[in-house]
Amino acid sequence: MDAIRFHIEEIHFAERDVTLRLPFRFGAATVTACPQVYVKARIRFSNGRTAEGCAAEMMVPKWFDKNPTLTNEQNFEQLRFALRDAREAYIAEPDAQTAWTHFASNYEALQSLAKAKGLRPLVASYGPALIDRALLDALCLHSGASFATAMSGNLCGIDVAGSGLADDLAGFDMPAFLAKQSPRTRIAARHTVGLADAIDDYDALPGAPADGLPTTLEAAVRRYGLTHFKLKLCGDIAQDIARLERIARVIDGHALLVTLDGNEQYADADAFAIFLDRMLSTPVLWELAQKTVFVEQPIRRDAALQRDVSALGKRIPLLIDESDGTLDAFVRARALGYTGVSSKSCKGFYKSVVNAARCVHWNAAEKSSRYFLSGEDLTMQAGVGVQQDLALVGWLGLSHVERNGHHYVNGLAAVPEAEQQSLQKLHPGLYETSDSAVRLAIRDGQLNVSSLASTPGFATGRPGAGISWDAMRSVY
Repeated sequence: MDAIRFHIEEIHFAERDVTLRLPFRFGAATVTACPQVYVKARIRFSNGRTAEGCAAEMMVPKWFDKNPTLTNEQNFEQLRFALRDAREAYIAEPDAQTAWTHFASNYEALQSLAKAKGLRPLVASYGPALIDRALLDALCLHSGASFATAMSGNLCGIDVAGSGLADDLAGFDMPAFLAKQSPRTRIAARHTVGLADAIDDYDALPGAPADGLPTTLEAAVRRYGLTHFKLKLCGDIAQDIARLERIARVIDGHALLVTLDGNEQYADADAFAIFLDRMLSTPVLWELAQKTVFVEQPIRRDAALQRDVSALGKRIPLLIDESDGTLDAFVRARALGYTGVSSKSCKGFYKSVVNAARCVHWNAAEKSSRYFLSGEDLTMQAGVGVQQDLALVGWLGLSHVERNGHHYVNGLAAVPEAEQQSLQKLHPGLYETSDSAVRLAIRDGQLNVSSLASTPGFATGRPGAGISWDAMRSVY
């Protein structure tokens, strides 16, 4: 499949407010509401034809930049800066380019511009992450290709050797890697247990919504048949151990796999090692510890890549998430003893592809399976956002992915009925109608993603993806 060059004619942003049905606490932050941004892009080909594509992502506060002096609104505005800066750079390109070179030719300049404005690398990545997805959606719809077909045929024109952005992959056969991917039809939903979540039925939160959906971990296990779990840590050893003991009593006997997420709450490797000693020596946590396959970002990002953690990593695999701010972060982390990296749509799907290629390349060189990519969430919502993320992780072959948007938000209940029905018609296995709204369907702990591999576009089906654009505010 030949990579197609195109010009970018227009990029438009709109927002829709999302109110959480339950508070989501991770690290030191608690989120109860935030905007979701939608991107619509129009591209033009050499024959004069045009195509439109779209993407969507939550603007979660206190994750991209955890500076406690910033308000949530200031965090939102940081992300808007990143979106506007990326739009200006992409539209200003004088020559037609491939989808990949639109990204690659602007990457370093946008990172430098963000740094000059005092914005963190994760913030800088947010704008291109959404725009790149909208551009690929338009390109796929123009070509009549699904995301899986387009990626395996390298319709984007991914060329890491020629870009200078991933010199460690020089000599790696990227086209062959892309062609070998085989999309999954089912993926296990790894259920997030946030720090504000009620654990059992005796622990129901005061004022919990009476919307028919689970409000406790125990109820979620019953409803969804959960077998995979992601457990948040707060950084206080005594509190973390006590909470894990309560969680273990609920999920022991159900859990096939567990991951822990430190969300940067431990000061350094020594502090986290003390926690790990306690966890591994606590009898009640024996089964949970046996099922725990990695720990995500236990150390705060300003310290995580400052010293070698190989000794700790030999005890339990460590994954970077917030420290994965730039395209070379995983390379630097590997040298310090980290073996995993997150795939998160808000950081850009090209980064996920590059890091997945690194895992294959490094494992082949070492004749091991040490290095891995894991699908993680940031309250991804039902609709085009979750569809595109699942299309990506499904094509990458990941067997499980963190999902939490379905638990903290009441599906598509706040979305116009026509949009709800359009989405369910497009992906009848991925969605269900229950408790008066269309929502993500999780059965026996699994997501049915079979339709995503064949749907034209980047999991959208058609221009606009059935989104009720008129029901959102156009703000910039």
